[in-house]
Amino acid sequence: MSAARAVVTGIGVVAPNGLGAQAYWQATLSGRTGIRPIGRFDTDGFPLRLAGEIDGFTATDHLRQFRVMQTDRMTHLAVAATAMALSDAGLDPADDVPEYGFAVATASSIGGAEFGHRAIERLWSEGPRKIGAYQAIAWFYAATTGQIAILHGMKGPGSVHAAEQAGGLEAIAQARRALRDGARAAVTGGTEAPLDPGALVGQLPNGRLNLGADDPATAYAPFAATARGHVPGEGGAILVLETAEAARDRGTRVHGTLAGHAATFDPAQGLGRPPALRRAIQLALADAALSPADIDVVFADALATRADDRAEARALCEVFGPYGVPVTAPKSMTGRLYAGGAALDTATALLALRDQVIPPTVGVDRTAPDCPVDLVIGQPRAARLRHALVVARGYGGFNSALVVAGA
Repeated sequence: MSAARAVVTGIGVVAPNGLGAQAYWQATLSGRTGIRPIGRFDTDGFPLRLAGEIDGFTATDHLRQFRVMQTDRMTHLAVAATAMALSDAGLDPADDVPEYGFAVATASSIGGAEFGHRAIERLWSEGPRKIGAYQAIAWFYAATTGQIAILHGMKGPGSVHAAEQAGGLEAIAQARRALRDGARAAVTGGTEAPLDPGALVGQLPNGRLNLGADDPATAYAPFAATARGHVPGEGGAILVLETAEAARDRGTRVHGTLAGHAATFDPAQGLGRPPALRRAIQLALADAALSPADIDVVFADALATRADDRAEARALCEVFGPYGVPVTAPKSMTGRLYAGGAALDTATALLALRDQVIPPTVGVDRTAPDCPVDLVIGQPRAARLRHALVVARGYGGFNSALVVAGA
C-alpha cells in the first residue's frame, strides 16, 4: 500500500436532533435530545416506547435530483447524507474523480429489517413467484453501497461491513485502505433505521434496551449508576474521504485526518481471557504513532448497561488511567444508532476538533463509582483538542477504535 494520508473533506449528517451537520452540531452543543415517543408504529402493548426518531424526513425532500428508490428508509437516509457530504466537499464524482477512482464503503446492521419485513409481507400476500424470502432478507446488506454507487456513477471498489455498532468504523477503515490502494476518493460511514416492529422485537431478548423508560431526558444514561440500557435510534453520518494530495490539488477545505485504526474481537466466554477493547485502543494509537497522552477526548461506545459500562470504563482506565482523559457520549441525545452510530461519532469528533469544544453527555448527573471516567456532563467543555479517539463495540464481540486528528 502507498503512504497516502486519508483526509475528510465532506460531512453529511442525518440525526434525530438535526438534519445536516451544522443543525446537528448546534443541537448537540445545546444538549437538545432527539429521543421521543416512537411515532412510526403503534406502541400500545409494546415494551419499548422511546427512541431517537428523525422528525420531518421525507426522502423526496432530500433526493429531488434522483429518482426516489423503492427501498428501505436506511438507504434513503444514507443517500441523503451522501448528497450532503458531497456538497460539503464540493466534489462532483462525475467530473472530479477518475471513473474507477471513487470507492464506497458503508456499514449495515438491523435497519434493513424494514425492507425484509415489507418483502416478507409481499411474499405472503403476492406469493413466492413475486419475491424470494432469502432475497428479501439478504438484499438490504448491499442496498446502501449499491444505491450510492449507482446514483453517483462510482465504479471503484465497494464494500458493506456488518459489525453492528463497530461497523461504521470498519467501513471508514476500509475506505482508508482503498485510498492507500490507489482510489482518489471514497464515500463511507453508515446509517440506521431500526424503528420497525420486526427489527425491535429481535433486540428485546438481548437485555440491552431500556424497556419501560418513559422520560426522554433520562432514558439513555451511560456510565451512571442509574443506567438501565440504551434506547435505539435512527440516522447516522456519511463522510467523503480523499487523499491529502487530491484534496490539496483541489484546494478544498479539510475537516481532519484519519490517523489510526485497529479492530479486535473478544474471546469466547468461559476462556478466562479479558475483553479485547483495550487492545484495539492500543493498536489504534500505535497505528497513529501516538501515545495515550496525545489523545484529548474519547467518544465512548456507551452501551449504558451496568456491566458493559464497567467493561468500557475499565479498558479506558487501563490505557489512560482513572479520570485520565475527557470522555463523552453525545449518542445519549440520539439513541444508539448501531451501524450509523460510530460514523456519527466520527463526524462529531471532527466538529469538536474544528471548534475546540467537547460536546456533552446528557441524562447523567454523575458517573457511577465503578466507572471512574471524566465524563463531560450537562454542558460543553472548551478544551485544546489535537486528537480524538472514537470507540465502538458491536454485538457479538466486535471492537473497533479510530484516531482522528484535527485539520
